[in-house]
Amino acid sequence: MSGGQAVRVADPDGGEVLVELLDAAGPFRVEWEWGERRPTGRRELTLGLRYDGAEPAAATVRVSRSVAAADPWWLIPGLFYGENRPAACQRIFPRFEAGADRPEEMVSARWGFRADRAATPAVLVWGDTGGTALIADEESPLGPTGLAIEHEAGRATVALLFPYREYPVTYYGSALALAARAATHVWRPGESHVLTVATSALAPDRHAYAPLLREDRDLRLPAAPIEPWQDVAEAADIAAEGLYRWHYDPDPGVLLETVGFDREVSGTNGERVDRQAMHVGWVSGIPWAAALLEHGLRRGRPEHVAAAERVIDLICANLSPSGTFWGVWYRQSGWSQSWSHVKDALHARTLGEATLFLLRALRLRPNPAWEAAARSNLRVIAARQRPDGNLGTLHHAATGEVLSWSGASGLTWIAALAESGDPGHLRAAERAGEYYASFVEDEFVYGAPEDVDLAPTSEDGYAAVLAYMALFRRTGAARWLDLARRAADWTLTFRYTYNVRFGPRTPLGRYGFATRGADQASPSNQHLHAYGLVCTTELAELSEALGDPYYAERAYETLECFRQLLPAADGDLNAYRGMITERYYQTDCFQPKGMYLTLSHAWSAGVLLLACEQVLALAPAGLDQALLGEAGTGGAGEVRTGEAAPVG
Repeated sequence: MSGGQAVRVADPDGGEVLVELLDAAGPFRVEWEWGERRPTGRRELTLGLRYDGAEPAAATVRVSRSVAAADPWWLIPGLFYGENRPAACQRIFPRFEAGADRPEEMVSARWGFRADRAATPAVLVWGDTGGTALIADEESPLGPTGLAIEHEAGRATVALLFPYREYPVTYYGSALALAARAATHVWRPGESHVLTVATSALAPDRHAYAPLLREDRDLRLPAAPIEPWQDVAEAADIAAEGLYRWHYDPDPGVLLETVGFDREVSGTNGERVDRQAMHVGWVSGIPWAAALLEHGLRRGRPEHVAAAERVIDLICANLSPSGTFWGVWYRQSGWSQSWSHVKDALHARTLGEATLFLLRALRLRPNPAWEAAARSNLRVIAARQRPDGNLGTLHHAATGEVLSWSGASGLTWIAALAESGDPGHLRAAERAGEYYASFVEDEFVYGAPEDVDLAPTSEDGYAAVLAYMALFRRTGAARWLDLARRAADWTLTFRYTYNVRFGPRTPLGRYGFATRGADQASPSNQHLHAYGLVCTTELAELSEALGDPYYAERAYETLECFRQLLPAADGDLNAYRGMITERYYQTDCFQPKGMYLTLSHAWSAGVLLLACEQVLALAPAGLDQALLGEAGTGGAGEVRTGEAAPVG
């Protein structure tokens, strides 16, 4: 075939795969061989390609499949979900829109990406009657792989590109797009290569990705080892020290959100680069103070216990006029709203997470002032619930008026309401569970983090898992368990199933950082983070309830991943003991691939500490004692998420 023409490869299970050599003027040949059909319907396709042109050519191999689709639904795990960016979302990042070609707005009907942006190098689409999937590896003999989607004239096409092309623009983490980029491979006359891809048909249900991605992850495991630097007990000690030594400030009793690795960068012991602020939940505040409390009680460290109590005391003593927590404390201005474009707005997810972990702290340390704060938050949020179950997204700090009902940020409140032990709150949680179920069933959950507006994120998945497992624990209803399973499957689409290849001189390459188990933060924030550790217990409980070890395995692999790159001594990783970064750059977004952010985040230390304490308390059957370390199990840190005195 001559360059630019397609070779049509018939699929034994129906349909065809198109193979093209783009931009090659000379002829090329393709030979192929199909592998055996796997349980999910997946088959490997081995392609032998030979270029017979008379002159060298910089060309790209394109392997594609198409389906009829008036309104396609896309999935690139961790990177692209349906339209990807809701039209009302104020955060700018790639959005699909049929017939659109507005690259300056990052809106297009065709997108190409480098594969390391995806948690699994796969591209899936659902059309009018079903769908199709293509899967590859991050790297090929021709260079880094590309993933692409295109829609034209009622046909939706998914494609693999060898090497990658990014178009119509390149996303680098901001609303200002960069020019399109492409890797190149120059074919010499007579040059040949072998490429292996995989493909599968998809049932009409969008959840059909789950068994396919699970099977793919199992196939990748042998080539994706993780070597944690510390056992769980030592990791807990390191994270706790980081929170206490670097993030805790007794004046007035806060966990500072970020602390710079370099304490001499400004000549003032780093204070000018430290963020003098504390959210009540999410990136700081009660959840991580509660983890420090649990650790301090288990390890007999009164200074950790006192610090945790002081942080929770401060937050509980300063409720907003509307009866909820505030959003953020700032050293210069005191208590204020959440990170929102809307004046005086408090964000539901942040408030809900703070309340949920306050309830859990109360089980460890009863405190009348804490209980009163929890009761106030629960009461006013339940009173604002809409008849259809929506708990609201943005709440006015002074009046309590719900300023926005968009998105699914109210999911975290379900867990708080269910765990309160109050029957009325449980009924509110069940109504909310029914309302937000549509987001999970549509495979498009969005709105949890304050900083990306209505973007779909891995954090939405964690909130959904927390919510539906809380409902299942309280009621035993099969519906909630099924929604928890679906939410977990969706969450795990963000979790890397392979180890990204880093340059040998980059920090992540030099340290041999294994990315399997880390989550893409979101299609908008394309970096790896550890926030998925927040639902470690819930994923383990889900496995137990289903009699399926898979979800617990995925939880523990994340804990393995983030026991890498832990500074155990001052000077490690150009940091101090216990400083833990928020961002690991697995692709070119925000920073060059292979770097990590040299800021310690309170939540990064806190969520690692939380997960370590949960695993030490759970001590699941068969968990290697070498993983746990010398601290053993049980004690004051036992997590009893289903047992609570009512907080009405």
